[in-house]
Amino acid sequence: MKKYGTILIADDNAAVLTAMRYLLDSTFEQILTTSQPDDILKIMAQQPVDMVLLDMNFTLGVNSGNEGLFWLRTIRKHHPQTPVVLLTAYADVSLAVKGLKNGASDFIAKPWDNDELVRKLKDVLDMQNEIVTLDEMEAQHIRRAIDHCHGNLSRAAEMLGITRQTLYNKMKRLE
Repeated sequence: MKKYGTILIADDNAAVLTAMRYLLDSTFEQILTTSQPDDILKIMAQQPVDMVLLDMNFTLGVNSGNEGLFWLRTIRKHHPQTPVVLLTAYADVSLAVKGLKNGASDFIAKPWDNDELVRKLKDVLDMQNEIVTLDEMEAQHIRRAIDHCHGNLSRAAEMLGITRQTLYNKMKRLE
């Protein structure tokens, strides 16, 4: 079975961290954990992390999800390519929507269903690998147009709806 890379799990509950380690051991090559959200960026600076599973509340008695949203924005700012999946015992639709609007890849409620949690994490990472940047899409589109026109750049530019000079400039940038 294919194992995924490294996951960082941030949750203030030691029992959750232990349960996640056991649950995800056969899915991930490396499982990093922290109960201190302040350590997230330090850990991510020390080694590559493929995904973060982030609790929404770290302070006892607080269940607004604002701490998780803060750390989500912080992670996205410093590591925009790293998917973050939110985890909370106080799940509601508005909190899930806020999380997704702030860049979360998915949202999981505690208590979780083991199979569903693993499936969601795999889906997020599989989708991450399928995303093509706009520059890559443009480069592929230009190559196809040039191939279709058998190397005739004037025809390719016309087909793309741009000037020949613009096509030259785009080709230079893509080299």
